[in-house]
Amino acid sequence: MTFEIDILSRMSERFIELSDSEQKVAQLILNDVRAATELNIAALAKAAGVSQATVTRFARSVDCKDVRQLKVKLAQSLAVGQRFIEESPDLDGIQGVYEAIKNTLDLSRKLLKTESVHQAVQWLLQARMVLCLGMGGGSSIGSLEMQNRLFRFGVPVSSYQDGLLCRMVAAAVEPTDVLVVISLTGNTPEVVDAAAIARQYDAKVIAITKPDSLLAHESDLLLAIQAPETDYIYKPSASRYAMLAVIDILATELAKQNKRRSRDKLRRVKLSLDSHRGGDERQPLGD
Repeated sequence: MTFEIDILSRMSERFIELSDSEQKVAQLILNDVRAATELNIAALAKAAGVSQATVTRFARSVDCKDVRQLKVKLAQSLAVGQRFIEESPDLDGIQGVYEAIKNTLDLSRKLLKTESVHQAVQWLLQARMVLCLGMGGGSSIGSLEMQNRLFRFGVPVSSYQDGLLCRMVAAAVEPTDVLVVISLTGNTPEVVDAAAIARQYDAKVIAITKPDSLLAHESDLLLAIQAPETDYIYKPSASRYAMLAVIDILATELAKQNKRRSRDKLRRVKLSLDSHRGGDERQPLGD
């Protein structure tokens, strides 16, 4: 199996090892990757003020067999988005981070349908077992958080973040089980496949994901979230907050279905924690 190397990183890493003439080619490319990608070898050499042979040597110095492969790799680097190549305007400090989170929550709130939440809660309450699946950064956290929220109300729940385990548990479901599959993009093959496998065995699938994604189409019920990425790549994605908001909504609505039972469970958990750690009664409930 081969993996794509980010050619721009390779050029930066090896810059000081290049000859003076090869450095001119590298600097030309790094200054404007898109423009360099569109130049043929003669135009590239002329723009850098070097010979065509130098351009060819440069390509080999950064592990490309020829200039054509160099241009292909440059195009691949461009494909991930210009914001990962060029400097973007700086974010407005702390307030900018808060604003990005707020905008994400506002957008996702408009997508979430009340009737879908109520249906999801009924399925969770009736489930023999709730299986929470998520892979990657925020989605893995989301699946663990879903487990953390539901167990305290007496819901039988487990979570999985490994690709093979997701497939295995999906294949072992009963028709009375419910999968909660979390994915911002909705395109991660492992969780999409797990949803499809579980549905083959008549388990219900609730997807917390992007509308019209592959996962959305493989689910029985969609709880939609949306978190458009900004050009400012240095701040962590605000998508985590959209996922957590949906999870908090599900947990709250589920608890309200039997307030007395929920209150008893929460009190027991709080008593157990307070007797262990001490402190005042306003400490968080195990968070």
